Amino acid sequence: MGMIMFIYSLPLLFTYMQFGTAQEYLVITVFILILLAIVTPFDSHYKEIEWGTISELTMYKYLFDSWTGQVKLWLVFWPFFIILNLSLYITDSVAKAGRFTVSSWDEIHFILLTPVIFWTISVWRSSLNTGSRYWAIGARFITIAVFFEYALKLAIRIDYPRIFFQCEEVVLDYSTCF
Repeated sequence: MGMIMFIYSLPLLFTYMQFGTAQEYLVITVFILILLAIVTPFDSHYKEIEWGTISELTMYKYLFDSWTGQVKLWLVFWPFFIILNLSLYITDSVAKAGRFTVSSWDEIHFILLTPVIFWTISVWRSSLNTGSRYWAIGARFITIAVFFEYALKLAIRIDYPRIFFQCEEVVLDYSTCF
């Protein structure tokens, strides 16, 4: 699974932020995966989920069933994962180009936070609705990785805005770069 959400933040983490080495992050990643393997149930309660006819399927029913864990994992995970990755990539690319103010960048990430929380809860509840335990572990790990990405973006915003944003070109919001 390629995650383009880390395309700008990980190079900054390893280049400028001295929070740890790549080996330490690898150990943390393996520890989280082992912990998820322990927490994720062995016996899948996988059943074929019936939604009825296409005319009965509405966005409300999809969102409600996702929230309650009544949807297949891939139907909850992939649509939002793709939309989130594209949103984060476009937002960061536009910010790196100097076309967003730092405040606008903050607002977009704050707006995306509510759907991320909804998606995380939906993925964890629907993770039993898959044929493979490994897919459930992977989906849960990706939701944790999204929050790590958000933590990196917060660290960039607070401590490293001059590195990420082109502060020379952002005249309206120049004071937030310091």
